[in-house]
Amino acid sequence: MQNRGEILKAAVYKSGIPITEIAKRMGKSRRWMYLMFENSNVSLDIVLQIGKLIHHDFTTEIKEINSVSTVINEPPTAYEKEVSNADYWKDKYLKLLEEYNLLLKQKEV
Repeated sequence: MQNRGEILKAAVYKSGIPITEIAKRMGKSRRWMYLMFENSNVSLDIVLQIGKLIHHDFTTEIKEINSVSTVINEPPTAYEKEVSNADYWKDKYLKLLEEYNLLLKQKEV
């Protein structure tokens, strides 16, 4: 049987995308990612999600994926759009707070 965790680990390291970034995009911790690398029977859904994030096609490496009827490059879901939109506004809010704090400090001087 194939060790999906090792295949996943190799692909993630080959991608060059930091593990922290992948974990963040999935809403998981770095520790969770390392646990997936150690798991020889990682869920195909997780493998496909990570493959989508790192732009890697696991169909040649993991035979079971061929039997799963799924589209790897499907358009973002409403939830994914909402999350990215929330991140945009959070970043914008934090930038505004930083500028406001800078103005307050300048006013004190």
